Amino acid sequence: MPSYYLAATLARFADEMVAFTLVLLVLDRTDSPALAGITGAAYALPAVVTGPLLGAWLDRTPYRRSALALNQAVLGVVMLSLLGVVGHSAHWITPALAAVAGATLPMVSGGFTSMLPSLVPRARLARANSLEAASFGAATITGPATAATIAATVSVEAAVLVIAVAAVLSICAITRLPALPPAGTSGEPFMASVIGGLTHLARTPRLRASTVTTTLLMGVTGILLITLPLHMATLGMPRSAAGYLWTALEIGSITTALLLGRLQTRWRPEHVVMVSVAAYGLTLTTWPLAASFAVLLLLAALSGLLEGPTLPAMFAARQRYSPESLQGRVSTTAASLRVGAAALGQAAGGLLVPAIGTHTALLVVASGLVAAAVLGRVAAISRTAAAPALSRG
Repeated sequence: MPSYYLAATLARFADEMVAFTLVLLVLDRTDSPALAGITGAAYALPAVVTGPLLGAWLDRTPYRRSALALNQAVLGVVMLSLLGVVGHSAHWITPALAAVAGATLPMVSGGFTSMLPSLVPRARLARANSLEAASFGAATITGPATAATIAATVSVEAAVLVIAVAAVLSICAITRLPALPPAGTSGEPFMASVIGGLTHLARTPRLRASTVTTTLLMGVTGILLITLPLHMATLGMPRSAAGYLWTALEIGSITTALLLGRLQTRWRPEHVVMVSVAAYGLTLTTWPLAASFAVLLLLAALSGLLEGPTLPAMFAARQRYSPESLQGRVSTTAASLRVGAAALGQAAGGLLVPAIGTHTALLVVASGLVAAAVLGRVAAISRTAAAPALSRG
């Protein structure tokens, strides 16, 4: 397991660096915000399509380690290629290369996570899920901060090289993982396998509830990514100070993810997801009231503590309500939905926040989080259970 968490965390660390570094590289060399935005979207959006396909393939192949290693190799090669392309070739080549790396993005989140039921005894999955959430949180904290620091003190090109190095180190750790047999059957037609994963995700009420809530959570978080840097001006702080808010949020999240991991064994995981996201949203309603950056920093840490159980419970829902033969498909498909929602949220935030102001935008985000929990509860209602109630009405 140390090799697993090292490989997964390094891969996620590199991924968290990519989005920020791509924007800096394009702006530095072309001074084109439009191209930077298109490149960022090109990196994120292909995952919506490739996630179900990659998941079906992962469930069928005996080469899961090789697949994860190939993902990191593609990322490293693309990032090094961008050093020679950005600002020195036709603009369309830059987002095209970013899309190549983004196509395998679901491997970083769902691909690794789908291996846990095969690596860990069921009795220890709750603890493993908490550590998995900590892996995501650690990457979220350190990735953008590392990219920003290296770009400011050395160069953005050096940040690109660090991404490539992290990818290589992740590959080295992946080679130490045990070989795993295929989780599903290879006799099923490939597209039927893909559709089977999507159908299971859509027709399993409790799993659907967790997926709807966490997907909407990521979409609303995309708006928050745009809001926070702009909100710093109202507190007399530079835009870069928003990075400290994300750090405080993630530190709080990691804390409760590790300390309260057993919640997923005491209560149904989809309930933990919905309650945590709703509590996070209610806390965000206090953010516009913060009169100083220090107060806002404390509120961010508190919000992180309340949001922390979400990720381990999301993993637990996928594991509890899906057979092992569907773990790859469910994990990568759900991950691709989250990535796509975050990209759309950022695009919406770019249009919304300047129009309504950051104080109102924070309240919109808070309302969106509560709505995500409510819609998750609606999604948990099965049609078979609802039919008798309708007939009685």
